[in-house]
This record gives sequence, C-alpha cells and structure tokens, in this order.
Amino acid sequence: MDVLARHQCMIYEGSPTKHLPGLAALIYAKLKTHHRCLYLNSPPMLAGIRSYLYTAGVDVDLEVRRGALVLSSDQSHLVKGCFNVAKMLALLVAAVEEAIQDGYTGLWAAGDMTWELGSEMNLDILFDYEQGLEEVFRRYPALGGVCMYHRDTLPINAVGAGLHLHQALYINETLTRMNPYYGSVAATRDLGDLELSDKIEALMRHFDPTVEE
Repeated sequence: MDVLARHQCMIYEGSPTKHLPGLAALIYAKLKTHHRCLYLNSPPMLAGIRSYLYTAGVDVDLEVRRGALVLSSDQSHLVKGCFNVAKMLALLVAAVEEAIQDGYTGLWAAGDMTWELGSEMNLDILFDYEQGLEEVFRRYPALGGVCMYHRDTLPINAVGAGLHLHQALYINETLTRMNPYYGSVAATRDLGDLELSDKIEALMRHFDPTVEE
C-alpha cells in the first residue's frame, strides 16, 4: 500500500460509538494478518470497542495477554495537559519498532484526536504532529493506521487540518478513498470557519451517503 494511503483520516460526527463495529471488524482483520493493533481513546470508548471486538469474534483477553492487542487510554504524551509532539511521535516509533522486534507483520494504530490532543487545541501543534507523523509513516512501511477527527468535539480548523494533511480518507472498514484536498494546507488558515465547515460537510456527504443533509 502507498505510504500516504497507510496514514488515513476519519472525519465523523454524532455518536462515536456508531463507528465501533467497523473499527472492530478492521482490528479483527489486522489481527488475522499478524499485526499488533493499538487503539487509543477514552476509557468509555475502550469499553465499547472491547464489546464490539467480542461480537466480531475476537478473544479480547487472550489477544491483550499475548500483546497482539493494546487498548490504551494513556495520556503520558501530554505535559501538564498540553500535547507534546516529540513525545507522542517517540512513543509511536517505539511501538512500531517493538512490534517488529516481537515478530509481528507491523503495527496498526487508531487514535481519536480529541483524546490525544487533551486540552491543547493549538493548530500549529496539530500541523507539526501530523507532518511528523507522515514522516514516521515514510520511515516505517510496517505502520498503518487511522487518525479520527470528531467534528462535534474539535475546533473546525483542527478538523480542517486533518482533512488537508491526509491523502487517504477512511470511510468504513472496507472502503478508503483518496482525498482531493490533500496538500492544500493553506486552505485551513485561509478559509473562514463557515466555509471550512461547508467544505468538510460536502466532502462527507459525497463519500458517505449516511451523512445527513
């Protein structure tokens, strides 16, 4: 898979639990191809993904015990509640290197940006993180994953940054689309909030017919 297509963005709205069945199915598929899977989110969302993983046929306790499945709400990358780019990237590099050393095909990771960013919603920090993350994906072909951006809990310019900094858009567990807005980073800063919101909503409706008008 193309390096940038391995670094996917999921923009969603409404209850995050509606996406858990699809993510659980994707994790199940990755486990079957001997990937270590890391899911980073809040404790309630970890409880939810556990339930859907069981429903999908995953022996969650066994996979966690043997290290194939890592369900984490750890926020040690935050310094006094603020997102630390270098620390988060270092943690991810260590995780993918450890997965390779442990004999896995690679590391597949998914994290919700609302949980990852903590109280610091700084656009410059987000740009630095996503650009650094893309470089990590280039260095490690064994790494794949999804950055989840929740429109209801993140500032619109943060969601816009996610849109412009990912070449691939996650639609569901079986569908990924190339992003027509990838690379036009200046648009996040140049567009007003309303224009940016309309742009994101139109894109979501185009790729996902379940999004309401």
